[in-house]
Amino acid sequence: MLKQRIITALVLLAILLPAMMYHDPSAFCAVVLILIAAGAWEWGRLNGCSQTTSGLASMACLLMCGLSWAMGWLHTPLNLLWTAAGGVWVLLGAWLLRGGVAHWPTIDRTVRLVAGLAALWLAWLAMAQARIIGLNFLLSVLVLVWVADIFAYFAGRSLGGRFFKNKLAPSISPGKTWEGVVGAMLGVLLLSSAWIAGDGFWGASVPSFYSQLAQRGTWLLVLALLFMVAMSVAGDLVESLIKRAAGVKDSSALLPGHGGVLDRVDALLPTLPLAMMLYSLGAL
Repeated sequence: MLKQRIITALVLLAILLPAMMYHDPSAFCAVVLILIAAGAWEWGRLNGCSQTTSGLASMACLLMCGLSWAMGWLHTPLNLLWTAAGGVWVLLGAWLLRGGVAHWPTIDRTVRLVAGLAALWLAWLAMAQARIIGLNFLLSVLVLVWVADIFAYFAGRSLGGRFFKNKLAPSISPGKTWEGVVGAMLGVLLLSSAWIAGDGFWGASVPSFYSQLAQRGTWLLVLALLFMVAMSVAGDLVESLIKRAAGVKDSSALLPGHGGVLDRVDALLPTLPLAMMLYSLGAL
């Protein structure tokens, strides 16, 4: 399993890194679009759709993203869209987690399909716009989620149960702890401090997500980052809830050793639009 994980990770990095570093953002947008389309297929399967319907869902996601690209939305300020998307993610995420695993199958399948495709489309559009803003900006958002995940894992394993009596969401993801959430928040705050210092030292031409928040005040930076970490955890829990309702461990086996695309991007689905929301609010 470990060998598979390493090989898959290396292959993905060999594809994604050159596309991300390429001077034309279109290369990266195209590669991510393929992954998002695969995630749409997984979404159909998670919701009990046939291979044909899941394939149509993937095509619909491709069409939505392609039309956005053709209409020039990648280069257009979408302040209202990002604000609306952020608000919906907060409200919908809280509603789904409050309802729990048993509530998910009671939602009409068509509604579930449309909502999932919308979330994938928004994530792709947000990632594309973030890359167009600048590589430093995009990486700072992506690394935020990765660092939160790593710190949550190690804090949860080493400190889980020592400070908080109850687990985070035992009926959805029994392994997650409140200690892990606190560890994730502390890790991201450390990351932001180091990244802001690095921006100043290297004289980054495009400020990172953290530097842009810091320009509007330290307290805003701290609150925004804590909020981002909380929503990354919510994204992870929502996908866990859906997989538990579907009776599966992974969203698919498309990425050997890692599960599926949705397993890799679950925390990014809310955080990418929210990062663009915070960026857009600062640009007003």
